[in-house]
Amino acid sequence: MIDGKIAFVQGGSRGIGAAIAKRLAADGATVVLTYSSSADKAAQLVAEIEAAGGKAQAVKADSADASALKAAIRNAAEAHGRIDILVNNAGVLAIAPLEDFTLEDFDRTLAINVRSVFVATQEAARHMGQGGRVITIGSTNAERMPFGGGAAYAMSKSALVGLTKGMARDLGARGITVNNVQPGPVDTDMNPDSGDFAGALKAMMALPRYGKVEEIAGFVSYLAGPEAGYITGASLTIDGGFSA
Repeated sequence: MIDGKIAFVQGGSRGIGAAIAKRLAADGATVVLTYSSSADKAAQLVAEIEAAGGKAQAVKADSADASALKAAIRNAAEAHGRIDILVNNAGVLAIAPLEDFTLEDFDRTLAINVRSVFVATQEAARHMGQGGRVITIGSTNAERMPFGGGAAYAMSKSALVGLTKGMARDLGARGITVNNVQPGPVDTDMNPDSGDFAGALKAMMALPRYGKVEEIAGFVSYLAGPEAGYITGASLTIDGGFSA
């Protein structure tokens, strides 16, 4: 469905991002993924994709560094002729009581969770044609934050709802769709389904289990394909009923 497309995944070296990179490559896209510090994981992921017959490249670019992120996208577009699919997956999670939350953590949350989405989309759109796809990984916490300490994170993910709607308006005339995927608890190294919070989170869900990274990747691949061409400006929840 996306055979021959050029996909850029910011924050693609591990967890959900790695699963997305694998799925897009398996579906026929050439994938350029960024990492900030996990060079070994990124190299291993590229090797796995290539061993499976896919095409991938890893590029170091901190999503908090607008210049580095723009350069990575420009270089990918120059190397491959265009960008067809942008996946904004980079994100950070800082949790602390309101009175203890530092301004540095607040600023970094905004820089990576919100500003990098704007920066990457603005640059990638310069290299996209008709049928381009922009997909951002938000969070169900934009809809529901059921525990303390997550105000800044929830704010950053809520901001993506409005940003997605606005950018969909800006790019719609060019046939480019912009959507926001909002996962619930997903089994990753950072939030394992056997972790300290897992029991409490599962109790809040209609389906009492964590999601799988492959389930999120499959949803992203659908949005990247031709069958999703009439979906834009949407925030689409995939959270096992966490927000139900």
